[in-house]
Order: sequence, then C-alpha cells, then structure tokens
Amino acid sequence: MAFDLETKAKEGFIDDHFELALHLYSQAIQLNPKHAELYADRAQANIKLDNLPEAVADANKAIELDPSMSKAYLRKATACMKLEEYQTAKSVLETGAALAPAESRFSKLIKECEERIAEETGDLSMQTPEALAKNDVPAKEIELDKDQPNLEIEAAPPKPVYRYEFYQKPEEVVVTIFAKGTPHDCVKVDYGEQILSVAINAPGKEAYHFQPRLFAKIIPEKCRYDVLSTKVEIRLAKAEPIHWTSLEFSREVAITQRVNVSSVSASQRPSYPSSKPQRVDWDKIEAQVKKEEKDEKLDGDAALNKFFRDIYKDADEDTRRAMQKSFVESNGTVLSTNWKEVGAKKVEGSPPDGMEMKKWEY
Repeated sequence: MAFDLETKAKEGFIDDHFELALHLYSQAIQLNPKHAELYADRAQANIKLDNLPEAVADANKAIELDPSMSKAYLRKATACMKLEEYQTAKSVLETGAALAPAESRFSKLIKECEERIAEETGDLSMQTPEALAKNDVPAKEIELDKDQPNLEIEAAPPKPVYRYEFYQKPEEVVVTIFAKGTPHDCVKVDYGEQILSVAINAPGKEAYHFQPRLFAKIIPEKCRYDVLSTKVEIRLAKAEPIHWTSLEFSREVAITQRVNVSSVSASQRPSYPSSKPQRVDWDKIEAQVKKEEKDEKLDGDAALNKFFRDIYKDADEDTRRAMQKSFVESNGTVLSTNWKEVGAKKVEGSPPDGMEMKKWEY
C-alpha cells in the first residue's frame, strides 16, 4: 500500500501536481514512517509549493533516518537558500559533497552560497566577477531528475496538539510548548539560521510538528531546550539584540535595526515595539516642565515669589542661610542675602508703611 502511494506521488510530481504529490507522500509516510526516501521526496514537493520550513523538517528527518542519503542534504540546502540562510546551506552542502564527490551540484551551490554570504557581509573578495556583475540574481532552484522526484515529511496537522507561547529578553527568545508529561526521548528540536523545527511524538497522541521561520536570525550552536514535567522550553539565542514583534517571520513587519547604544545620547535613546503600556520619557517631561516654568510670564506676588525662588536656587550656602534666617526671625517681613550682617544679630521685623507688627498669643 505504501509503495503504491509512493508510485502515485511520483507520478503526480512529474505531472506538476505538487499538492497531490504532497498529500500522497504524507499518506505513505503514515504507513511507513521509517522510510527516509519518502521524507526526502516530500521535502522536494514542499520546496515546489514554497513550504520551506516544512521542507527543512522533512530533509532533517530523512537525514536522521539515513545519514548517507546525499539528496536529503541537497533538499535541505535548497530550502535554506530560498530562506536566505546561506551559512546553514553551505554547511549542509559541504557535508553532502563529502558523501557524493561526483555530484557537481554541490560544488556549484557551495560557490553560490559563498557569493551570497559575501554580499551580506560586504566582503567583495569572496565574490566572482560574474556575481559582482549581477548581484540581484536569486538563488536558483535545484532541479532533480524527473524519474527520481523528491518530496517532504508529514503534512501539517489540521489542529495543533499543543499550544505554545513565547517571551523574550535582550539576548534570547524563550519558546514554551505546553506538552505535559512528554518523555524526553519523544522530543526532537533542530535549529537553523532562521528556522526552528520541533517534533514531538508522544505515545498515544497525534504527532506534533512546529516549523516556523523565525522573526530574525539566531545562533544555532548557542540554542538549547529542556523537557520539563509540564512543558518543553526552548531558548533561542538572538544573533542581534533586536526586539522581535512576533515569533514568526513576516515580510510585512520590518525588523528593528540594532542600535549602538554607546554612540547614542540620552535624548536619542531608542524605543522598541512592545505589548506593554507605552513607556513615559520622564527626562523629556521634566525638561519640558522646566522650560515652561522658565518661560512663564507671571505678575504680582507670583512674579515676586518666583524672583526670590530663582535667587535662592542659584545662591551659595551663606546667601541661603542669610535668606532663611532673616525671613524667619522677621516673621516674613525681611529677606536679606548678606550673611555677614544677618549672622551677627537677630533680624527685627520691618512691617510695610502704615502697618504695625503684632505678637500673636497661642
């Protein structure tokens, strides 16, 4: 039965019926989940349908079941190049080239990856004259022999078995999949430059596959995961300390550029998108209030009080002491800034003309 499905899937692929081929390969995989060839072939169908994270996951499964299958490495590299993950693709191609030295596609694609990496890093020395002349040429799709098509691993289940959520720190993103009571050996996690692939095959439950293309690039060798009693916790090391507005990549969302904090003044501090209430820049508000106070036009007692406050604020210690002592001892009728005069004697009250001082009885 699985063989018949595989034959029909290959026929569908040859006739460019990629959706049908994908469906048939998925059925064949359910019947024969240990057959590496099915995963490699379904990976190619997923590539044709632009299901790139799924193609990477299928290629990974094929490599896991048969590490010597060179075309599985070719499938994975193709998907990675389409995802612009050229470092990962180059590493995969080098492994595949060692398994099939006579296959010229490996060396050709390795050269293309090196050119793309050079473009990203601005290293012109790694680029060939041809690449310099046409930097905008996209990575070419790898065409396979029509009599030996290739396709991918499991179709995505209609409904997720487990829910997930994520939060982030400046240096990492933490993804939590709530898979309670899952044995450690039932969980497999793989990382790419911008891909996360999670497979959970718990006894008695439907297989769970989660293969998002991530919002931004990560450092695979620094990523790790833990299987706990109530969840699977995955820690993704960010390649750059930017804020992820979502877990998954979207061409509609622009990535916030990394800012060199040391070169930015306090008034230019960057703000990043956040689900939290918007932060208030208190420094800016304080500066604005001070400016308004300085520019405020007052009259009468208010203007006089402001005048005295400004004098006190900018005065030295002796002047402040003189102002305090004279004001208190004179019951608010004298304000002197001369400490030599005020400090030597008690300051007597001096009421305005036409008024007299009275001592209040408590």
